[in-house]
Amino acid sequence: MFKPVSKRIALTATAIVIVLAVVIVSRRSVGKAAETPEPTPDVAVKFGKIVRTTLHAYVTGFGTVGPEPAIGRRSPASAKIGSPVSGLLAVSHAVEGQRVAEGTTLFQLDSRVADVQVEKARQAVEFAQTAFDRQKNLLGVDGTSKKLYQEAEQQLQAAKYELANANAQRALLSIQAPIGGTIVHVNAKPGDAIDLTTPLAEIVDLDRLVVAAKIRSSDVSALRLGQKAEVSPGTPDSNEAKEHPPSIATATISYIGADVDSANDTVTIRASLPPSAGLRPGQFVNLRVLTGEHRGVLAVPVEGVITDVGSSAASIAVVKDGVGLRQPVKLGIRDGGLVEVRGQDIQEDTIIVTTGAYGLPDHTKVRQANP
Repeated sequence: MFKPVSKRIALTATAIVIVLAVVIVSRRSVGKAAETPEPTPDVAVKFGKIVRTTLHAYVTGFGTVGPEPAIGRRSPASAKIGSPVSGLLAVSHAVEGQRVAEGTTLFQLDSRVADVQVEKARQAVEFAQTAFDRQKNLLGVDGTSKKLYQEAEQQLQAAKYELANANAQRALLSIQAPIGGTIVHVNAKPGDAIDLTTPLAEIVDLDRLVVAAKIRSSDVSALRLGQKAEVSPGTPDSNEAKEHPPSIATATISYIGADVDSANDTVTIRASLPPSAGLRPGQFVNLRVLTGEHRGVLAVPVEGVITDVGSSAASIAVVKDGVGLRQPVKLGIRDGGLVEVRGQDIQEDTIIVTTGAYGLPDHTKVRQANP
């Protein structure tokens, strides 16, 4: 009667053993799987090299072209033309783009009333001259008194004064160029009513232009009067990180401001352009002044420099055995697309990550991206 019970106990024990074996095997499999890490994929980047080269230090700024202001006894290189008297514009000889000499008549106001006054004053002088000559002849033969002679002389002088005044008033109606230069704006046409506030034209001497530029206050100490500055075309949204465009003129620094604009921490400088520089007033340009040269330094492409947000620390990703390793560096001057680097174990021709370096984790496998 005990045999069926013993048989059941044996079967139960066997089942328990089998279950325990399965559990043990499963745990070992899971442990091995956890111990084996998944392979890390390579990151596609672009490579570059540390190069030895010569870099130049520049002070850069931006500004606009304009006429040279008055300096000492030298008159300004621009003039806005107005009328000294009110009247009706009768004739205009001013044409935009026309080059004129100083003293050239540009505008003529209606002079009919003034012409009448001049003629009237001229006739009065003739009459007074005749009366004076008569008194003078009579005085020579005692035919008149000294008093009448003097009165005739005074009347002649008064008539001449009135004629001179009438001629001066008529001359004001003829408006001339105060300086030699090019007419850049004409704002009036024949038939317009002109008063003392009406702008007629503007003249600029295009051979006396300057660039008024804004320079960071921290860079001003590197500038000196007489230094040469490369001038290149620009736009108000120019990005200094872009490669400097080819220069179109070489200017000479003629003025360095003494005060700092607190709104943007800049100082105004002026650089005089050579005659016939090909630039025009109002044109926006970039200015670059060579202030130093570093020969035989190590440099990397700008895109290969890694900087942390809110920190001045910098590093590069050196490639060793297919792995990108971050290496701290100190940055020097920047010239075009290269920046000077210094640091321990920084060597020429070392392969580094350029495009893709920013945000690349340290000790990451890398490979050359397809072109």
